Amino acid sequence: MFSYTLKRLLQAIPTLLLASILCFSIIQLAPGDYLDTYLENPQISQETIEQFRQQFGLDKSLIEQYWLWLTRVVTQGDFGISFAYQRPVSSLLWERVGATLLLSISSLIVTWAIAIPLGIVGAVHQNKQADRVLRFISYLGQGFPTLITGLLLLFFAQLTSPLFPIGGMTSINHADLTPLGKILDIGWHMILPTLALSITSFAGLQRLMRGELLDVLRQDYIQTARAKGLSENRVIYVHALRNAVNPLITLLGFEFASLLGGAFITETYFNWPGLGRLILQAFQAQDLYVVMASLMIGAVMLIVGNLLADLALKAVDPRIKLSEMD
Repeated sequence: MFSYTLKRLLQAIPTLLLASILCFSIIQLAPGDYLDTYLENPQISQETIEQFRQQFGLDKSLIEQYWLWLTRVVTQGDFGISFAYQRPVSSLLWERVGATLLLSISSLIVTWAIAIPLGIVGAVHQNKQADRVLRFISYLGQGFPTLITGLLLLFFAQLTSPLFPIGGMTSINHADLTPLGKILDIGWHMILPTLALSITSFAGLQRLMRGELLDVLRQDYIQTARAKGLSENRVIYVHALRNAVNPLITLLGFEFASLLGGAFITETYFNWPGLGRLILQAFQAQDLYVVMASLMIGAVMLIVGNLLADLALKAVDPRIKLSEMD
């Protein structure tokens, strides 16, 4: 397992290099640059703009800009200075990554904790009343994207005000609360954003779990296990479920990659101080190094997510050989 992990990490180096070149090239396709906002201000002279251009390194060719950025990243772990905030990009992202991870991981836990059991119930009671109700709920959930779900939850919060807070992740008196009170305060602010992220994902995951388990329950070895007199619970939860969850573990690897970037809309709606809003603003302002750092974080998490998914598949199903997954 160690050699496999090391090999995958070494293979990730050229992948990340190509990803950085592609990301940098795509960013440069956008017309203009960050300093365009200064050009629209008549109070800022052309000389000042040229000084900013030299300070930010925008006076150099694209190849020089990319090479200088890559050199700093590899040798110093420095992702550059944010144009808008005039601060190191690393510290800027580090301040907000915790809030986004907290929201995204809580949504992931809620989604899987609800969808997997309900998918199992739907498969076990196929075409019965419980299955019909659960399928209706899943169809309904898939019909509401995060954009619509967030708006509906904001409307619900307005109707029930002040029951559910919708601004930020803490209350005004957060600093005066006890440690337990601070945790409860943050948890209370997380309820609506977490639901907004979970509803659509929950619906799709529930249907996937149901379909995979139904496919496994039709296999010959399941019928053989039943013929041997094994209890239905053992057949479902020991033999069938182990094989049914394999595709979902692979899916979990991709979901891990989207943890930092999947909350743009939700963080904007609920004024959540995370990476989503920061990265969205960086794209709009063409804050080059913030955008590059965020895209590279996404690439790293995609690689790590796939690696973790492969290792989890090996742990769940010993028949899988890591050497055959290269």
